[in-house]
Amino acid sequence: MATKEVSIGLGSAAFIMGIFLLFAVGKFKSYDRTVSVRGLCEREVMADRAIYPIVFKETGNNLAQLYATVNEKNAIIRQFLKENGIEESEISYPAPKITDNQSNSYTANAAQRYVITAVVNVYTPKVQTILDIQAKLSQLMEQGIAIGSGNEWENPAVFEFEALNDIKPEMIEEANKNARQAAEQFAKDSDSKLGKIQNATQGLFSIEPRDLNTPHIKKIRVVTSATYKLK
Repeated sequence: MATKEVSIGLGSAAFIMGIFLLFAVGKFKSYDRTVSVRGLCEREVMADRAIYPIVFKETGNNLAQLYATVNEKNAIIRQFLKENGIEESEISYPAPKITDNQSNSYTANAAQRYVITAVVNVYTPKVQTILDIQAKLSQLMEQGIAIGSGNEWENPAVFEFEALNDIKPEMIEEANKNARQAAEQFAKDSDSKLGKIQNATQGLFSIEPRDLNTPHIKKIRVVTSATYKLK
């Protein structure tokens, strides 16, 4: 009789333990339900820094005379820039590039021995001023300066955006808000409630020209990722 009672007792204990484990596993699985989402934020901003080279070429056989011509035209360009809002401290004159045609078998018979590529470089935060100057470059051409004859790969105009840190917090906040809205919609569609955030990562910021024709307008983009618990 005692053995039978012990057997019943053990069976009851095993049954109760089974119910407890079933409940615990079910509860664990409910805690394990999550949703991973991403939030995007994009903005278009005006560049706040311009690196603008004005390139021209001179050809001839007398190197000293060519240098004198380059210096004269540098002075004309400098005056043009200053008259249009660029300060002296924003202008620099990289060393000109000299090509000797006689040193190259393909150009040894060229009419002019030397080719000098000269650059007047502007480094300024006055982006709109640079855009206005671009529209007036014909004034230099009228004075005999062939602007734009340089290699665009070697001397590209560059527009940068340096104030990213000023807008980072707002963009991250907006990206996070968009991620949460996506998670809330998922929870609603799955008859769940959105729980606490489990983990999150912030993607890298990217800054690119809006398009090839407007390099001074930048598109800034950031994507954040988050995982939320579902109840």
